[in-house]
Order: sequence, then structure tokens, then C-alpha cells
Amino acid sequence: MTFFNFAGAFEIGLIYALVALGVFISFRVLNFPDLTVDGSFPLGGAVAAVLIVMGINPFIATLGAIIAGCTAGYVTAWLNVKLNILPLLASILVMSALYSVNLRVMNGPNVPLLNQETVFTLLNPEIITEFIFKPILLIGILVIVKLILDFFFKSKLGLAIRATGVNAKMARAQGINTNTTVLLGMAISNGLVALAGALYAQSNGGADASMGIGTIVVGLAAVILGENILPARRLWLTTLAVIVGAVVYRIFIALALNASLLPKFLQLKAQDLSLITAVLVAIALVLPQLNLRKKIRNLFKSNTSAT
Repeated sequence: MTFFNFAGAFEIGLIYALVALGVFISFRVLNFPDLTVDGSFPLGGAVAAVLIVMGINPFIATLGAIIAGCTAGYVTAWLNVKLNILPLLASILVMSALYSVNLRVMNGPNVPLLNQETVFTLLNPEIITEFIFKPILLIGILVIVKLILDFFFKSKLGLAIRATGVNAKMARAQGINTNTTVLLGMAISNGLVALAGALYAQSNGGADASMGIGTIVVGLAAVILGENILPARRLWLTTLAVIVGAVVYRIFIALALNASLLPKFLQLKAQDLSLITAVLVAIALVLPQLNLRKKIRNLFKSNTSAT
């Protein structure tokens, strides 16, 4: 794998780390199975791209994308808490609706950003090459987002959201309005995903209606891999693990797609991306179970030998 391939994989991994953080909030913190991200990711890209083409400042366009993503997450949570629709079904409904919404926003299947100002071009001092500056800027954004999330989830409201995910009945017994916490948590989750979509569109030179396909699987893969690479109970370490998982996942994908030393029939192509992701997630899900079984087996052997 060349340096340029590695830099590209690292950059995409940093962008998808924002997706992973959003998925972590919905799946791990709130215990809310959410497929909305497959729609909110391209929604963020679509809103940002359209606003930039209209001449809006890229930073304001990115903020608009975040608001759009928060709205999508809020609608999913609203369908659940107000209309009592199952979380998974509510997210599928919103995800399906967002495909049409994205096409309507872009007035077509895609919006190019060629020769348009983006957050990357505006902040680039032009003394650093683009493929080096983008990862630096993305790392800065990730650090800021991570610190804000760590601080927020230590606050009273953040602890209420975490309590809702652990045990909603107990949270209500403590006087927490679980409907509000679910609405807020889902809005934050999809806002982060939409931010990733906006940055992805500006980095790749355009938004496309199909760029969100498989986003949820990538986010889950990053979360699961991160938790296995860096297992931790403290929240700030867990968010760090999720970020590391996203970057490692993208680098692993790049290595797999550029493994020219393998026999031709074993060499992977771009269309194999979903297959690679599925295999990675399956392995990451099975490994903890194998380790647990091994520990139980060793414990049983030690007890029998002691008797």
C-alpha cells in the first residue's frame, strides 16, 4: 500500500470516527437500535453541498447539515416515544423517507463541489499539501467533538441520558424524563453523523444520494472493533476506543483492497467492501464470546482441580 493510499484511508477513517461516535451514542449509551444514520449521513452531505453551491459560507453550511441531522434523529425518537413505534421500525421509516428527502434537497442524485470553497480550502494556509492538511484538520475537529462529548456526558443532563440507556424504568423512578433524554440523545447522535456526511462531501468534492449505503454497518464495525482493541469502562476511554476503531477499520479495508501479493482469485475489489465489513463485524462479535468461554472453561478446570 502506497503512502497516498494510507493517507486516504486515514482521512476517511477520521471522518467515519464521527459516525462511530454517533452510533456509539445510540447503540451503547441509549440502547436504541438506530438505522437512521444511513439516511442522515447523506442528508448532512446534501444540505452542506447545496448551501455551499448557493454561496453560503462553508462553516454555516456545515452547521446547517448538523441541524438537519439532529432533526432526523429527533423525528426517529419522536416516532418511538410519542407514537410508540418500535425503535428499529421507527429508524427504518425515517431512513427510507430520508432517501426521498435527500433527492429533493439536491434536486437530483448528486451535487458536485468542484471549484467551490469548503472548510478545508478556507482553513488551509497553502503551505501544507492538501492530503496532509485534511487529516490534521479532521484530528482537530475530532478532539473538540470528543472533549465536548466527554464533558457533556459527565453533566447532569448527560448522566440522565446514560441512565435512560441503562435502565429506563429506574431512570423514570428517579424523576428523569426519559422521553426528553431519548429525543436529545438521538438528535445528538444523528447530528454527529450528519457532520461526518458534510465533511465527507466537502473532502470528496460532492454529495451523492447513495453515499450513505452501509453507513450503519461501518459505524457498528468501528464501535465493536474499538471496544475489542481498547476495552474500557470509563467513558472518555470508550470514546477514544471508538475513534481508534474507525481509523483501524478503514486502514484494514485499504490493506485488504491493496493486497496485490495475494493470488489473483483472492484479491479483493471495491465491490467486496460490504463483504469485508460483514466478516470483520462477525469476527469482532465472536471473539469476545470465545474469550468468555475460555475463561469459564479455565475457571471450571481450576475449581475441579482444587476439589
